[in-house]
Amino acid sequence: MSRQKSKDTGIEMALRRALHAAGLRYRVHRRPAKGVRREADIVFGPTRVAVFVDGCFWHGCPEHVTWPRRNAEFWRAKIEGNRARDHDTDVRLAESGWLSLRVWEHESPDEAAVRIVRAVEERRSGRVSAGR
Repeated sequence: MSRQKSKDTGIEMALRRALHAAGLRYRVHRRPAKGVRREADIVFGPTRVAVFVDGCFWHGCPEHVTWPRRNAEFWRAKIEGNRARDHDTDVRLAESGWLSLRVWEHESPDEAAVRIVRAVEERRSGRVSAGR
């Protein structure tokens, strides 16, 4: 498991290419808000949009979650802890005026990019966007 990439994964790179092609510019692997010690995969600073690309196994995707049989108690606690931390991150960012968007690794990068572009444009124009 230690060999699993945590940055610049295939889905993340494809999503970044789609966002760049749509004309958006962003920062990667940054902490969006001061006081929130969590790093977003893609950050749109001026519009305060933080994008997190979540792996189906590590973050317990509702469609694809699998519970390992070996060391099951450890893995369930690990994945549930990741879910709780993700929720806490979303709440902390919202309290700081940020919009947190989550993209699952199984999602189409192009479809996710459309959702992100829409959210960034809504925030630019002053309208409030729905999260996930």
